[in-house]
Amino acid sequence: MSDHDGVMSLTSHLTELRRRLIVCIAAVTVTSLVSYIFSEELFTLLAAPLVSNLPPDQTFLAFIGVTEPFFTYLKVSITAGVVLSSPVILHQIWGFVAPGLYEKERAWFWPVIMVSTILFLCGVLFAYIAVFHFAFKYLLGFANENLHPVISMSSYFSTAVRLLIAFGFAFELPLFMVLTARLGIVDADLFKKYRRYAVVIAFVFGALLTPPDIISQAMLAAPLIVLYEAGLILVRIFGKKKDGM
Repeated sequence: MSDHDGVMSLTSHLTELRRRLIVCIAAVTVTSLVSYIFSEELFTLLAAPLVSNLPPDQTFLAFIGVTEPFFTYLKVSITAGVVLSSPVILHQIWGFVAPGLYEKERAWFWPVIMVSTILFLCGVLFAYIAVFHFAFKYLLGFANENLHPVISMSSYFSTAVRLLIAFGFAFELPLFMVLTARLGIVDADLFKKYRRYAVVIAFVFGALLTPPDIISQAMLAAPLIVLYEAGLILVRIFGKKKDGM
């Protein structure tokens, strides 16, 4: 291949990348605009676990800036837009990387994406259904006759989304373990050897990714430990065998 051909090839790749990025941005923009129509309902749904644990005389969140509701609803709509447009985004990613993959790698792409999506959604649902209720109930338990919770929309949205994303990615751990084992990077014996360190790392991640309360931290660390053990079992079953089979 000549230098000219190489430059043209690079230019063509960049053009293709730009085209696919434009498609992704357009998809996110359209779905975000549609989501904005329902942004108030979406935020109400997101805030339901917190509102249900507020004191009996307070069933609402506050906003401390004139523009806070608008920008909070805008963040909600963009977040929903990214989620709704994710099939388009994944399709564009596939269209860009597929030509450079081997046949075996292509066969693994969509199963991995599907499993990854399911695990992420399981983590999000676990956080929303279980963690939110117990964590917010514990944190709001500090309220008394001299101390009343005044929670802004923006601060709650940031906390809630951070928790949802943290638990979503935490549930990807078994898949990550299996993939690294299939690639021959690690094996079941190595995962077993470092099990005790995994427990410590789980609590470290719990402290870093959740609000500074022991309930939230433990409720992220505990699933991580369970998922590590589940991943260890899956690695023994699906990991690359030592004979290369």
